[in-house]
Amino acid sequence: MSPTGAYTGGTADPTGYIRDHDVHPPMDYPGYRSTALRHPKRPLELLPHMLTEVTAPLLGQDTLGELDNDLTRQHAGEPQGQRIIVHGQVRDSGGQPVPNTLIEIWQANAGGRYRHANDNWPSPLDPNFTGVGRTLTDGSGRYRFTTIRPGAYPWGNHTNAWRPAHIHFSLFGRAFAQRLVTQMYFPEDPLFFQDPMWNSIPDERARQRLVASFDYANTEEQWALAYRWDIVLRGREATVFEPVEGGD
Repeated sequence: MSPTGAYTGGTADPTGYIRDHDVHPPMDYPGYRSTALRHPKRPLELLPHMLTEVTAPLLGQDTLGELDNDLTRQHAGEPQGQRIIVHGQVRDSGGQPVPNTLIEIWQANAGGRYRHANDNWPSPLDPNFTGVGRTLTDGSGRYRFTTIRPGAYPWGNHTNAWRPAHIHFSLFGRAFAQRLVTQMYFPEDPLFFQDPMWNSIPDERARQRLVASFDYANTEEQWALAYRWDIVLRGREATVFEPVEGGD
């Protein structure tokens, strides 16, 4: 599946790929330097999927652990930082909920550091925070995570470059060939103005669809703040997805 409709019809003509350049960022965005190395250099070729790619594996609740969607309880102690609840609904272009979608998230800790061998930003690792979770949408297309608000971090893209706080999202359909990757931002982040990923999206309304809403009604007293972020897979109100899997 694709937020832009991917290939139209069953034709083998890869020129049928539709990308709305008024909404989605270009493959090569000079302000985000590494995009020059992260997109195809040759025309696309349509490769027919094998039966196993479009029908399996089927993902089910039995594959998930009890604490997979609670990133604050995956270790012996509690992680540092502001505890938050992130929840929302996955919908299609007609506004219908999409159940049984596997959602995976990954994020930096409260100090802005990922638990990754290549992250050498001198912020301490949190022994009680891995920064990875997953869940399935329920029958109404809803999901929910408990986690820690991630910190901003420097990333060297340009002078004094800092990434706004964000959480990466990956959505799987009923097979691994159906995957979308995007990221959620937090409202009123002061770093939006200098973030190339944010600024590469030409449509301001599309940018705003990546920003969660503070959700006071779902905060929990003396426990956690809450944010709601709905994800739309296709259509005019579609969430902006990344053309390739991002690592930043």
